[in-house]
Amino acid sequence: MKCLTAILLLFVASTAFAQMPVVDEAKLLREHILANYTKYEYRIPMRDGVKLFTAVYVPKDDTKKYPMMLNRTPYSITPYGVDNYRTTLGPSKLFAFDGFIFVYQDVRGRWMSEGEFTNVRPHNPKKGPKDFDESTDTYDTIEWLLNKVPNHNGKVGQSGISYPGFYTAAGMIDAHPALKACSPQAPVTDWFIGDDFHHNGCLFLPHGFNFMAAFGKIRPEPSAKFGRLPFDHDTPDGYDFFLQMGPLANADKKYLKGEIAFWNEMMAHGTYDEFWKSKNIRQHLKNIRPATMTVGGWYDAENLFGSLECYKNTERGSPENTNNFLVMGPWDHGGWSRGEGSSLGNIRFGSKTAEFYREKIELPFFKKILKGEGEFVAPEAWVFESGTNVWRKYDAWPPKTTQKTEFHLNRGGRLETAFETGSPTSDEFVSDPAKPVPFLERTTVKMDYEYMVADQRHASRRPDVLVYQTPVLKDDLTLSGPIDVQLQVSTTGTDADWVVKVIDVYPADAPDTDPNPAGVRMGNFQMFVRGEPFRGKFRNGFETPEAFEPNKMTSVKFTMPDICHTFRTGHRLMVHVQSSWFPLVDRNPQTFCDIYKAKEADFQKQTHRIWQTGDATTTSHISVRVVK
Repeated sequence: MKCLTAILLLFVASTAFAQMPVVDEAKLLREHILANYTKYEYRIPMRDGVKLFTAVYVPKDDTKKYPMMLNRTPYSITPYGVDNYRTTLGPSKLFAFDGFIFVYQDVRGRWMSEGEFTNVRPHNPKKGPKDFDESTDTYDTIEWLLNKVPNHNGKVGQSGISYPGFYTAAGMIDAHPALKACSPQAPVTDWFIGDDFHHNGCLFLPHGFNFMAAFGKIRPEPSAKFGRLPFDHDTPDGYDFFLQMGPLANADKKYLKGEIAFWNEMMAHGTYDEFWKSKNIRQHLKNIRPATMTVGGWYDAENLFGSLECYKNTERGSPENTNNFLVMGPWDHGGWSRGEGSSLGNIRFGSKTAEFYREKIELPFFKKILKGEGEFVAPEAWVFESGTNVWRKYDAWPPKTTQKTEFHLNRGGRLETAFETGSPTSDEFVSDPAKPVPFLERTTVKMDYEYMVADQRHASRRPDVLVYQTPVLKDDLTLSGPIDVQLQVSTTGTDADWVVKVIDVYPADAPDTDPNPAGVRMGNFQMFVRGEPFRGKFRNGFETPEAFEPNKMTSVKFTMPDICHTFRTGHRLMVHVQSSWFPLVDRNPQTFCDIYKAKEADFQKQTHRIWQTGDATTTSHISVRVVK
């Protein structure tokens, strides 16, 4: 009888729970914004007379003063019209409930703002009274707001992700005195060396093509309806689409039809010339005065480089008392701003990392600096360590407690801390531009973010991928910081790309993830941890490409972006070396030429070699930083 009663009570409780109304958080947020904020729209004049379209959301409560939160974007501050409100305000929904004055602005030449748009407008350190750049546009905007918007406390914060992250970084330079707190998040810093469209001179083809095919269309005049329609590939198979496109010159000829000016500008500047150097904002991140929290994701396929470089250059170029710190989590591009952040692909992180960031780091940072509320104290680096799935706090980045260790690419696929002795030997593979190594096992037309943690077994099985791995690890191996690559190579051709990937190999008995909608078995899973391509002709400088002398041993050195990852006991550390990574990276013809103007006949099959030299100074290896 007691058992039956318990069952009935459980049934009644579960039924009552099932009948409880579901809380529509988005609706509650919309209602809160409408009830508590008034929207205004302004056309703010810049020093050269150009007016930038700006929306301002002001709290209706006038019993206290509020700081401002500024976001400058090329992606539209929609919706337009004083009666049309955004459905969320601030970097996260938490800000709308906490109370700020929120400012959104279309940057110069985009959407409803006047002027001419320039992609990643160069910073001009030698400006006259009427000269402008993104730094002065930010300054002039803040000055106007302070004079026109009532009930503020005289303090401004700025944040933005990706392209808006670039505008945030630009606003930090020669900042307005009222700009007290900045958070460049995944900021664009250098479009040739490591952000978005190029990595070490290699073109990230689907990302550059897909993005510019939509974003790159010219806006003839201010408009609230200027569209950004995605490119229609007419197939889900990006590998086939970009292979059939042929040489890069065909992209405009077949598809873009001269409508995307910046694509053609990229094609005209195939080296690190003044066109690209002028857009490198890293060189101007000096004497930064606002408190700065740079945010990035370890698995950000677009601007991982930008996050790390923004932090490092701000730290290097600013006074010791500058409040500058780094936050890196297990996120894809902008993943910290949405969702739980508990997983990516088949990799689980053990907690809701994005929610933790928004609640415990981001809002407390801005509240402390702009409102003087809370006891928020940040470490120099607040980073998530994948593998162990724990947050680490360091007083420097990379951590001071690391020891440089070399892992050598030895014969027989062995990855060892001792280098091969004796006469030079080599491992070879044939690279065929007609059959490049795919970057993902499944088909996609995009630069799928998941590639940053994806299984690499499909690549390990290819004859044109060299595989090196350690024995099973007897202890945890934690690597934190950048990875330096030194390869001794030769090729039968006159150019080649060199792709190096660092991989975490799971044990054969590793349990499957839960949930596992793709049905991927985790036994022997090869998790991509970090990888980068390097265009060989730039080995002696990105400004001056040089051909390889066929069959001559040559050194190729480059640095991969930082990691913070523990290879657990029972796992293995693996390294791949290959010369194609398609269509993520455009194909190298393997014939020395301007690849953006290459002909079909330039694409040639070649044999590449990785050498074991027997010399400690010229071995092929990766150099990592092991946490002790």
